[in-house]
Amino acid sequence: MRPPYEPLRGYLIPLMLAALAFPLISLFGCGGNTSSLHVVSGSVTLDGVALENGVIRFSPIGSTTPVGGTIEAGKFTVMAPEGQFRVEVTSARVVGHRKAYDTPDSPMVAITEEAVPPRFNVQTTLQCEVTPGRNTMNFDLTTR
Repeated sequence: MRPPYEPLRGYLIPLMLAALAFPLISLFGCGGNTSSLHVVSGSVTLDGVALENGVIRFSPIGSTTPVGGTIEAGKFTVMAPEGQFRVEVTSARVVGHRKAYDTPDSPMVAITEEAVPPRFNVQTTLQCEVTPGRNTMNFDLTTR
C-alpha cells in the first residue's frame, strides 16, 4: 500500500518552502523598507505587577496598519515606523475550566476573560510617539 502522501512527493518540498515563505512575506512585506522601522521596547504593569503575558499593539493615528508583539514577563519589543500611535494592551486571565465536549472523557479547557480594562484596549486612551532610534516606553496600567 502506498503512503497517503505519495501523489504529492514531487510537490512536497515546494509546498514546504511556500509554507515557510508566506509568514516571512507577511511579516516583512514585499520589498518594504525596513530601515524606516525603529525599536520600541519597554514594560507593562497592571496594578504595579508585571503583566505575565499579553499582546501590545501600536495603531498609527490616521493610518490603518498596526504593528504589535507579545508581552512576556512584563516586557515587550516591537519594530514600528516613526509617528503617533494609539496603544492597545490585552491579556487573557484564566477564571475557570470546563469540559470541551459533553462526554465523560472530555478534556478540560480554560475559561478566560480580559484582564486589562477596556480603556487600555478596545477603548484605549493610551498614546505614544515613536521617534528615530531606540524608544523605551513603560505602561503602568491600573484596574481602578
